[in-house]
Amino acid sequence: MLRIAASASVFVWLIPVVLKAKMAVKKIRGINIAYDDLGSGEPIVFIHGHPFNRSMWKYQTEHFAQNYRLILPDLRGYGETDLSGPKIMLDEMALDIAYLLDELNIEKAIFCGLSMGGQILLDFYRLFPERVKAIIIADSDARAESPESYQLRIGLAELISKEGIKKYTDDHILHYLAPVSRNNQEVYQHLYQMMTETSDEGAAAAHRGRAERRDHLSILSGIEVPALIVVGAEDYFTPLPIAKLMSDRIPLATLVCIPETGHLPNMEAPELFNAAVEDFLNQVNIRYQE
Repeated sequence: MLRIAASASVFVWLIPVVLKAKMAVKKIRGINIAYDDLGSGEPIVFIHGHPFNRSMWKYQTEHFAQNYRLILPDLRGYGETDLSGPKIMLDEMALDIAYLLDELNIEKAIFCGLSMGGQILLDFYRLFPERVKAIIIADSDARAESPESYQLRIGLAELISKEGIKKYTDDHILHYLAPVSRNNQEVYQHLYQMMTETSDEGAAAAHRGRAERRDHLSILSGIEVPALIVVGAEDYFTPLPIAKLMSDRIPLATLVCIPETGHLPNMEAPELFNAAVEDFLNQVNIRYQE
């Protein structure tokens, strides 16, 4: 099922009110992992993308922390979390999240991941399906790299190591946003800050690991929990056909396309993104009450 959300342009200048986060740090698998723990109720784990940090979800925290407990980690090598080496595999990040949830006494949760975060979420489901109540994957790709894209990603890792993440940001930031969103200074400045504050080493290490990620297409038909696939209608990196490839293979999937947004619909049109997620969560709650 494909749903097209209402126009995003009327919302573009609204700035969300953000809850004060209870930032904490825990020693997990040999590194310090920073995370926010907000609200109370059923837990939702938000997994950020690359090259971002947990603050990308600030557009969701005020809305969802009213009824849910939100866990928002900085991934290994990002934000305020330590870097552990020159290559970070995505399943390493999935294991970090599992250990963090153990520390927080959370056995099962709803998971939301964007871009690389969605790929980490698929690794988490592969490893711990019993810990997942529902999944939300935004602007992501379940496929492994092709030989050509593998070489491009390894080359990008080396380029960032050599020239720095700031130059990459200056050259590529517009690819992350739909044209209408580029005029939204709140979103643009937040994105620029996240990207340029990511460490060169962390960004390169994640690219090296991501280049070797698994192909998860084969597991999609075996996902037994409700799934929401969200995509920005103008996503440069993972356009609608890639999202549809996932939603067509997941038995209990709903696909929502958000107009006038690019790779970051949760930031570009938070009201539409939040409404789609809220509707999905309501359906999940009804399903589990039956």
